[in-house]
Amino acid sequence: EGCGAEAAGVGQPGGEFGGRECMRHGGDDARPAAPPAQGKPEIRLHSPPMLPNVENDPAALLSARGLAKSYGDTPVFAGIDLALASGEIVALLGESGSGKSTLLNCLAGLDEADAGSITLAGQDLRAMDDEARSALRRQSLGFIFQAFHLLPHLSVADNVALPLRLLGQRDDGRVMQMLEAVNLAALSGRMPRQLSGGQLQRVAIARALVHRPRLVLADEPTGNLDARHAAEVLALLRRCTQEAGAACLLVTHSDVAALAADRRLRLDSDGLRAV
Repeated sequence: EGCGAEAAGVGQPGGEFGGRECMRHGGDDARPAAPPAQGKPEIRLHSPPMLPNVENDPAALLSARGLAKSYGDTPVFAGIDLALASGEIVALLGESGSGKSTLLNCLAGLDEADAGSITLAGQDLRAMDDEARSALRRQSLGFIFQAFHLLPHLSVADNVALPLRLLGQRDDGRVMQMLEAVNLAALSGRMPRQLSGGQLQRVAIARALVHRPRLVLADEPTGNLDARHAAEVLALLRRCTQEAGAACLLVTHSDVAALAADRRLRLDSDGLRAV
């Protein structure tokens, strides 16, 4: 869907923003800021609150039951049950190729599960047509893609503003607030090709959060960041989920990111389990 970027609020197939190739890039920040004077940056781990057992809670913000997905004769996962509560961050762990990104795409309605149900904010995602799913994504979902999916013909600020524009809103102050939160306000006028991999990652994060989504699906959001910027992004995700009463499902291979979550789940050939 427009390089998949419609889930992050940046266009629809054949639409105003979906007709050009999305920016994909990798690598660390080319010019990372100097760390604080006193040694390595401090990583503050979140102390998880006492959360309800949302696995069987009908009021969960996101609920998936019996999800299964295969490609041809190759199964990806089956029997997946998952529920996320407002205000919590859940880390999704697993080996490469275990189906974590596919699960995120199914939860976002970007890929179709073969079986099961998905309910987001009380709405049955799999029962909707494409137009209704797109409208729900624009309003309620922020997707942080591993490949960034920035639009190369738009500036940093315009990329971040896209979710608001697709909702018929203009809020330059909010855009700058998000760029300041990821330490990129000074680069608001640059084009994606002028940024390092880590900077592109932070623009994608700001874009996914700018419209205050109810659900954030983040695929390796700290994978291209140094320790300092990774800590800042984790703190930003925590703050935004709490302020918006949102939930965040975070795919990661980082021990620091996993420990900062409220719960940790592992996806493997046996299914999804708590760790």
